[in-house]
Amino acid sequence: MLACKILIRFSQKNSLTKNYYLGNIRYINFPDKNMAQIHIKLSEDVHRELRKKARGYNYSIQEFAEKVLSLAVKEPDSLFSSYKQLSSDSNNLFTFIDLFGGIGGIRLAFEENGGSCIFSSEWDKWSQKTYFENFGEIPEGDINKVNLTEIPDHDILTAGFPCQPFSIAGVSKKKSLGREHGFRDKTQGTLFFRIAEILDKKRPKAFMLENVKNLKSHDKGNTFRIIDETLKELGYVVYSNVIDASHYVPQHRERLFIIGFDRKVFGDEPKFRFPSPPKNCPRLKSIFEKKVEPKYILTDRLWKYLQDYAEKHRQKGNGFGYGLFDGDSVARTLSARYYKDGSEILIKRNGTNPRRLTPRECARLMGFKDDFKIPVSDAQAYRQFGNSVVVPVVSAVASELIKTCRPVLGKNVKAA
Repeated sequence: MLACKILIRFSQKNSLTKNYYLGNIRYINFPDKNMAQIHIKLSEDVHRELRKKARGYNYSIQEFAEKVLSLAVKEPDSLFSSYKQLSSDSNNLFTFIDLFGGIGGIRLAFEENGGSCIFSSEWDKWSQKTYFENFGEIPEGDINKVNLTEIPDHDILTAGFPCQPFSIAGVSKKKSLGREHGFRDKTQGTLFFRIAEILDKKRPKAFMLENVKNLKSHDKGNTFRIIDETLKELGYVVYSNVIDASHYVPQHRERLFIIGFDRKVFGDEPKFRFPSPPKNCPRLKSIFEKKVEPKYILTDRLWKYLQDYAEKHRQKGNGFGYGLFDGDSVARTLSARYYKDGSEILIKRNGTNPRRLTPRECARLMGFKDDFKIPVSDAQAYRQFGNSVVVPVVSAVASELIKTCRPVLGKNVKAA
């Protein structure tokens, strides 16, 4: 077998050991007292795949291998967390899986409430990079390519799934022929179908799905109707509600939450209610950074373009235009297109051009704490936070969900 080598530098505290061989890995002292290096011999196939993976996360092969091996030393269990099962003496209250995980907003919220994430999926490579930097694991990619047997049993399923239309042609044909039809017919080919399959196969005690408010009216209500029917057909009692994040962060952001409880575990009327919003709404000044780099201030050319564009549509009676806010305001919804010109949320500046929010301010606007790492470019960060969930909103919903589940969490409840 042909072999390739890579050389990796480690700080001494992360080095496994020094001056001996272990399999195809040789550990040696590095001239710097605080550093060591290792030589690893790999097959060409593995070396090629490692290089491909590293390139996918915008790392050199050495940087990527160093991060993975450092993680193996510091947190060996987390390297395999997508497939691990919690031991019986675990301190965690419950297990959950994080589907369509983005950068991990839902995961943060459920971990805050005592959960342990044992599987995650996210297909976007840049979101995977941010996820890895903050949780120490790379989520699985396309969930449709993951064998259901590889997804561990779990207490709660969570997913912020994309909105897609459903085709009813196949269902209509089967109805006309008097043949059986079910969720596989109604949802086939959509990402929601995969969620339904996992619910059917794994039977978690509960689930939380998050989506845009317009899911309820999408395709004249057909999309939500099929989702609701499918979840009930699978044996879950279903609740749904639209929550505006402005009670938790200084941003109007309405999102639909769909909660479900296994009917055979909780009965027909689980004691669940959505959270009551806090009374005091925060303001934008609470997320501002003390110092903002000049690059976030709009150029004269861009500011003129946005004003001219807004005026053109105002004359036509349209509402298109920029949003200008001060520190005492509550912002519009942060979108994934914010990286283009930042026009939906511009911050006033005395006597001069307004500015965009910084990536860190966007993180705060979505309820991420300041220890959340942002390892990507500004453009990618804007996309990621614009596509994310508001963490404290999800945390509030998770808290109520777990109150309902608490009597059966950690127990192997057999369905009647």
